[in-house]
Amino acid sequence: MHLTGKHALVTGGGTGIGLAIAKRLQADGATVTITGRRLHVLQDVGQGMNALTMDVTDEAATRSAIARAADHFGPIDICVANAGIAEGRAFAKADMEHWRKIMATNLDGAFTTIQASMETMPANWGRVIAVSSIAGVRGLKGAIAYTASKHGLIGLIRGLSEEYMRPAQPSGITFNAICPGYVDTDIVTRNSRAIAGASGMTEDDAQQTMVRANRHKRLIDADEVADVAAMLCGPNSGSINGQALQIAGGQV
Repeated sequence: MHLTGKHALVTGGGTGIGLAIAKRLQADGATVTITGRRLHVLQDVGQGMNALTMDVTDEAATRSAIARAADHFGPIDICVANAGIAEGRAFAKADMEHWRKIMATNLDGAFTTIQASMETMPANWGRVIAVSSIAGVRGLKGAIAYTASKHGLIGLIRGLSEEYMRPAQPSGITFNAICPGYVDTDIVTRNSRAIAGASGMTEDDAQQTMVRANRHKRLIDADEVADVAAMLCGPNSGSINGQALQIAGGQV
């Protein structure tokens, strides 16, 4: 229970990776606020957690919601910028509307979430974790906007780690990105359907293309990602800073 007294905010915390991280941080003693666009989903799954309706693409609403969470439950000690969308589209068919939709959630939303959380974060100890993707460290065919957004998210984290690394007066805040491969969540299910519809293959065959993309040839469990997030918030984690931690079953 080493996180007792800490307040963790997890965006996109109602499903998948976000929910797994929220549950793990709660098990470690943190007070957890989960956010998402559908309040009923958050309330159904977030037993003992604070549920907060929030669309990260709405800057003013995001800043207001995070300020309210800090007022009610204490400063944000742990910010997990997890909210994101994964939609593929070939470069030749991608238009600006598609590009801006992906960027507004995956990159702009993370920027606002982190900045608003840090306005409440104590200077002596804090953890900022962004959930990027293996697409943030390599190219992903057929998903140019998604790939660019996840690369940008890692750049945001690396820049922040340098900005708050002050040797003369060290900050207690660390910044890291988690880069999972294909995780066994609803996103994989939806993508399997989309790939099948576009290619003519079966949904099972479509899912197998994602399984084979992971180096160990299986889908990653969301709890495996949550364990890494918990480690970044654990004892003796202060020297892990500015990193993009790959969870993909092997070397990429």
